[in-house]
Amino acid sequence: MTRLAALSLLISTATGCIFVDADGHHHDPGPTFVNSAPEVWDGLAACDYDRALAADILFFDAFVADANGLGDVMSVWADVYDEYDGTLVESFELYPTDDPDYWFSDWLAGTSSIDCWYPNYSVDLVAYDTFDDYGVRTVWLDSYR
Repeated sequence: MTRLAALSLLISTATGCIFVDADGHHHDPGPTFVNSAPEVWDGLAACDYDRALAADILFFDAFVADANGLGDVMSVWADVYDEYDGTLVESFELYPTDDPDYWFSDWLAGTSSIDCWYPNYSVDLVAYDTFDDYGVRTVWLDSYR
């Protein structure tokens, strides 16, 4: 009988927490996972003129961290807003690079709704993780004005 009690004690302590409800039933909740939202800790949004293409280029940079590991970050977007009236003008997808916390994309401004001479754009750099949790950093679009 003492072996059975010792074996029961060993099994209960080796497998983690065991809860006993008011009726005396044992419950093992299993491992607990806590998801952390990603964090956009720095970023940039700007217009630049490319002489070779003779065109304005929009580019977006985001530096992202996630407590669950950088592999938890699934996508990063740049949402451009007109601060004059608060409307969403356009969203641009950013792409991962060889540096796991750096996301980047560039676009021909002429193929978008963005005017590089307009001074009132704000950009929300938004990182989404596996569980659709997100982190945001807002920056101003560095336009020509």
